[in-house]
Amino acid sequence: MGKRQVLQRRGRGGSVFKAPSWRRMGRVMYPAVHQDEKTSSVEFIIKDIVHESGRGAPVAVAVNKDGVSSLMIAPEGLFVGQRIFYGAAAPASHGNVLPLKAIPEGALICNIEGRAGDGGKFVRSAGGYASLVSHTHEGVLCMFPSGAIKTFNSMCRATIGIVASGGMTEKPMLKAGANYHKWRARSIKYPLVRGKAMSPYAHPHGGGSHPKGSTPVSRNAPPGQKVGIIASRRTGRRKK
Repeated sequence: MGKRQVLQRRGRGGSVFKAPSWRRMGRVMYPAVHQDEKTSSVEFIIKDIVHESGRGAPVAVAVNKDGVSSLMIAPEGLFVGQRIFYGAAAPASHGNVLPLKAIPEGALICNIEGRAGDGGKFVRSAGGYASLVSHTHEGVLCMFPSGAIKTFNSMCRATIGIVASGGMTEKPMLKAGANYHKWRARSIKYPLVRGKAMSPYAHPHGGGSHPKGSTPVSRNAPPGQKVGIIASRRTGRRKK
């Protein structure tokens, strides 16, 4: 009798692999576009900066004059009591949220909307940032740290600054238990064991049958067999 692989167990569902969404504070996104944002700006005050389970970047609680509260990705240097502004007329200063057309070239930005009004989809992880390269007729070009350049609609909003908590990856875990709880908050099974380190009953790579790596498998292989190098385009040494 075989043993279900972790990937197969995840597909079945269950409490172990269920995303702990009840720990989430709410939707961390920009509020809907206010009418005043198109011509002027809307003032928000940072009431609190909190930690959300499963998220590396801190979350800021922003409230406007009407009492409407929203959650946003906190940029580096944001503090409680700070006044920030949403809108095209807002100054391009740290923490403010502006449409890309109003942000000068060379500025470092984060939490960029993929489509105007969607609340922010890109560059949201701790320490993340993008730089605005140029304004063109097709849209606004933004470059990510990887060097990739993406074109956005000029009406998409973004936050001026770098996402906070950028040094979190430099802190050592010190023990496996800390790593276990970190991944558990993200509904990821830890630790991840190599297939070749298992026994034959637990994994197709187990038992020393594939000491130098996995054998390529077909794209149409069944779930229990579809592991390792899947549908490789070529094998063997490259001919010169």
